Amino acid sequence: MSFELRIYHANPGKIDALLTRFRDHTVALFAKHNMESLGYWVSDSEPSDLIYILKHSGEAAKNWKEFLADPEWIEVKANSEVAGGLVASIEAKFLSATDFSKIK
Repeated sequence: MSFELRIYHANPGKIDALLTRFRDHTVALFAKHNMESLGYWVSDSEPSDLIYILKHSGEAAKNWKEFLADPEWIEVKANSEVAGGLVASIEAKFLSATDFSKIK
């Protein structure tokens, strides 16, 4: 099991479409590929940033590979980006819990 912090920097004017894609499709697809959504936030200082934490069951690289190859994800992504890409850039960091962390 591992944890991952991700920050998506949405393209100008695309944060609402990105949030809709996550709400309506991505969260369920993550679960299908052994990625549990622990929380989602929009930055107060950078309102075009979506920040979230995943808990991976199994190997994170394998989870992401299978997610990205999922035909449903490919279709959802294509349909949501007809009017242009939603994400300018992504930051990802894998996290290890400390011995005093409430989440392990």
